[in-house]
Amino acid sequence: MDNNLKLNYLSTKRAVIKVGSGVLTKDDGLNLRAVKSISRQICRLIDRGLEIILVSSGAMASGVRKVGLSKRPNEIPKQQAVAAVGQAGLIMEYEKAFARHKKKVAQILLTSDDLNNRTRYLNARNTLCTLLSWHIVPIINENDTVIVEEIKFGDNDILAAMITLLMDADILINLTDIDGLYTKDPRTNEDAELIPVVTTIKKDIERFASDIPGALGTGGMLSKIIAAKKVTAAGIPMVIAKGEKPDILIKLFSGEKNGTFFVPKKKKLKSRKCWIAFTLKPKGVIRIDDGAADAILNKGKSMLPSGIVNVEGEFSIGAPVEFRKEDDETLGTGLVNYSSVDIRKIMGLRSSQIKDRLGHKPYDEVIHRDNLVIKIED
Repeated sequence: MDNNLKLNYLSTKRAVIKVGSGVLTKDDGLNLRAVKSISRQICRLIDRGLEIILVSSGAMASGVRKVGLSKRPNEIPKQQAVAAVGQAGLIMEYEKAFARHKKKVAQILLTSDDLNNRTRYLNARNTLCTLLSWHIVPIINENDTVIVEEIKFGDNDILAAMITLLMDADILINLTDIDGLYTKDPRTNEDAELIPVVTTIKKDIERFASDIPGALGTGGMLSKIIAAKKVTAAGIPMVIAKGEKPDILIKLFSGEKNGTFFVPKKKKLKSRKCWIAFTLKPKGVIRIDDGAADAILNKGKSMLPSGIVNVEGEFSIGAPVEFRKEDDETLGTGLVNYSSVDIRKIMGLRSSQIKDRLGHKPYDEVIHRDNLVIKIED
């Protein structure tokens, strides 16, 4: 393994480890052997001085078997009920497994709503930091029991990426039921080849990724690639590896070559910029002309009303919005100082004309540079 890649493991102080349903479940319920093995490895890493946050799937799968169903239900009330049953069993097994190594755990259930709100986002961070300072292992899962489509992360791969950004972790380890990213789906293609290192996530990498989920999970390899794009764009590496390999975590953090390593961008984004770029869901679109695009992209300027040509969607002050060129190219995301109603009134005007049109002028900028993140190119 390249020395620079090895350094990413050996210099890690805080890691997020995500374990998928394919690793944690078997035909008759939870894979207790896997739960015990992963818990033991995490305890060994903690004893070495690492801070570990665990994002664990398996609640839905555990509940399916516990309730006696043959497959994951499609109806949301049944999914939520199954998750409630399964989550209790999942955390209980983790608690027992970690207790064998004299470690305590804490259960954290989140929705994307919790991370979209800046106050709740910081509260979640503070809670997790407190648990780590107490040497307690946070075990995080999506709160499937109360989830609705509008506040879903999508799957635990995306949740793990969000937690990695939230906690300024040094690396994200994604443990799954195959060895990493392949050139083809290895389940159906004997000539599929493992890709050991990905330096840039381009369209061909996304084509390699299968979006076919397992019977008990919600995400396939494609969701892992999306997670990798988020964290590597923020300057954090990610690895996909086979969770059932003996001592896989110990081997990884000893610098052994395993799985697929996603190389991060050289520049690491600040926490607030990560929150704007990768956590918030845009509420609308602002289209700008070429002059405004050049000022924002190349001159480090804020977005002024004079360069705005159109507004799509309805949103309030402080909402996250995408900004695009007139040819529909997405340039980035930012937090607006004006509502969509007021932006439509002032678009095309100079900042000095805002007060005449609205009767007040709290800001010169529609989006201030500090609240704006340029889209990071692949």
